[in-house]
Amino acid sequence: MLKFTPILLAILYALAMYHFSVWRTKRELDARSTELADPRLKALTDRLARALDLERIRVHIYEIDPVNGLAAPDGRIFITRGFYRKYQNGEVTGEELASVIAHELGHVALGHSRRRMIDFSGQNALRTALALVLSRFLPGIGVWIANGLATLLAARLSRGDEYEADAYAAALLHKAGIGIDAQKSLFTKLDKLTQARSGAVPAWLMSHPKTDERVAALEKLERRWTAAPS
Repeated sequence: MLKFTPILLAILYALAMYHFSVWRTKRELDARSTELADPRLKALTDRLARALDLERIRVHIYEIDPVNGLAAPDGRIFITRGFYRKYQNGEVTGEELASVIAHELGHVALGHSRRRMIDFSGQNALRTALALVLSRFLPGIGVWIANGLATLLAARLSRGDEYEADAYAAALLHKAGIGIDAQKSLFTKLDKLTQARSGAVPAWLMSHPKTDERVAALEKLERRWTAAPS
């Protein structure tokens, strides 16, 4: 029975972390966000909504400075204040911001948002179980190995989700008549904004795919659409 204790502890830890993470995320977003009211962006999100046969798409401003968009486990879409400020300053176009919203809608539609919360809990549980087991055989470095393996797993899962959300967004933007040029140009801008912070990190450890790989994937989709019989 004792040899299964680390696994049981990890499962209990994962369940506790999942419920706590969902509660903490909702509380944080409720406290620090308001619904976006921007006529220009609403016109674009209305086009996305019509393409999805929805009445409207609600977008919220999350009051933090980092440039980001996110989809909450409950399905709400958020743009950070820092990202919206880039739009207000003319550094990001409305179509580019609409591509972010379409991308986050992809995470919701494909079940990534809720699954990521579960994955986060599971990865922490895995890290805990591996650390307990490996530390018995590799004192001093067992925890380090466990952290590295969990980080690699998280990065791989996250990159896969990003490619899927990119494809969803591209199809939605295409159907809405907005097109995917803004989606591709935004990738280049975001790469420049984050280069100093992430430039030293190996591509296989990054949570997002490299910009040129994301653009290449979108261009492959474009060629497929063009070649498809009408």
